Amino acid sequence: MPKYGYARVSTVGQSKHGNSLEHQVNLLLSEGVAQLYIFVDSFTGSKMDRPQFSKLFQVLKAGDTLIVTKLDRFARSTMEGEKIVKSLIERGVRIHILNMGVLDNTPTSILIRTIFFAFAEFERNMIIERTAEGKAIAKQKTGFREGRPPKFTPRQLDNAISMLQNHTMNDVVAITTISESTIKRELKKRRLQNGQV
Repeated sequence: MPKYGYARVSTVGQSKHGNSLEHQVNLLLSEGVAQLYIFVDSFTGSKMDRPQFSKLFQVLKAGDTLIVTKLDRFARSTMEGEKIVKSLIERGVRIHILNMGVLDNTPTSILIRTIFFAFAEFERNMIIERTAEGKAIAKQKTGFREGRPPKFTPRQLDNAISMLQNHTMNDVVAITTISESTIKRELKKRRLQNGQV
């Protein structure tokens, strides 16, 4: 019976803690899972839509082995994780979590995985809470602007716009590496601020 593997990251930061897709895939390969049988989901946010896991869930049948590097790669909540694991075990799928061992439906295994899922959910909720607190504190600071920081400083934009007096748009773009659309957007913004249309 084939071995299947599942790898998932949901944030960029996870790659720093031994959870990168590359690291997970390498561990799965070292466990004898063929590249063809490794399913990978990669996204950000907390949405539960995992297209590759959904495909894998449909493919798995009695006698197959599913290998995952860590239990929290399955799910973000205790209820969801327990539901998935229980369903797979009842279908006759062997589940091997590399940092825990093989899961089954014995009371001890159910207790252990429920605790692990609960800790993963708790950790996720703490990260969300700390992030929200950090944003709230940052918003109180003067000059705070939520979102991505500007790519170019006001001085760089001033320079590019002043260069337009003596150079073509293409020349300014080539010299400053500021895109034409960014320069035009800045020109439009300044015209509106000065009451020009």
